[in-house]
Amino acid sequence: MGRAFNIVMRIFSSLLGLLVIFMGLVWIGQGLHIGPEAIMRGFMVSDPKWALYGAALAALGVGQVIWTNTRRG
Repeated sequence: MGRAFNIVMRIFSSLLGLLVIFMGLVWIGQGLHIGPEAIMRGFMVSDPKWALYGAALAALGVGQVIWTNTRRG
């Protein structure tokens, strides 16, 4: 049971990290006004601070994926 739980949690944690990376990339795109017109509406568009927030969020997502897949367990 413990090994199966570990595998499931690694998969879940990796997918969560990838979702955070994707969300960070969307924020970067909106902050820099890059991307499809469908996501270019709202208060984040053309506001460079959201590009910085997105970069920080994407870096956290990368860290999550790396930490998940390199730790022993």
